[in-house]
Amino acid sequence: MTTPLLKNQPLAPLEFHPLTPDRWDDFVRLFGRHGAYGGCWCMWWRETRSEFEKRQGEGNRRAMKKIVGSGEVPGILAYVAGEPAGWISIAPREKFSGLERSRTLKRLDDQPVWSIVCFFVGKDYRHQGIAVPLIRAAVEYAARQGAKVVEAYPTLADIGRLPPVSVYMGIPSVFERAGFVECVRPSARKVIMRYAIA
Repeated sequence: MTTPLLKNQPLAPLEFHPLTPDRWDDFVRLFGRHGAYGGCWCMWWRETRSEFEKRQGEGNRRAMKKIVGSGEVPGILAYVAGEPAGWISIAPREKFSGLERSRTLKRLDDQPVWSIVCFFVGKDYRHQGIAVPLIRAAVEYAARQGAKVVEAYPTLADIGRLPPVSVYMGIPSVFERAGFVECVRPSARKVIMRYAIA
């Protein structure tokens, strides 16, 4: 799927594709040999903390590759001029065991929701307006899978720019621009936001 760019976005159109086995090499290229944020490979919310620490780096890469190889789609890749530029992790909430165990980010109600738990934008593509279209692409994908509600858990940023690892779950203003609404602030730093799919 392709979307036209808005003002202050990359010159080339963005394309979005679910992460499937044939796109695994693009995912690896985007994440680099260190696996994005310190060997995470986007497994932080999918494992227990002890599993994550034990597998950090190569073990997490293998775990994510196994998920992708099974046919499960763990998220969406963004491309700029054919190059992998960004990533967003989205899946039914129950796929994220760490999220289900979280005391802070516990379920708001019994509604089945899909959860956005991570962003990663390649260094060469940051601050170019990829995040909002990437969120919209994730919501569109979830809607095609039958989702009715998409949930996000952004971090309230302090004054000034935070390093990417501190806001890997996004910030509220980005989700607001994508049409999400705030539901609750369960802690001083976290917000739970939702997008209701018509």
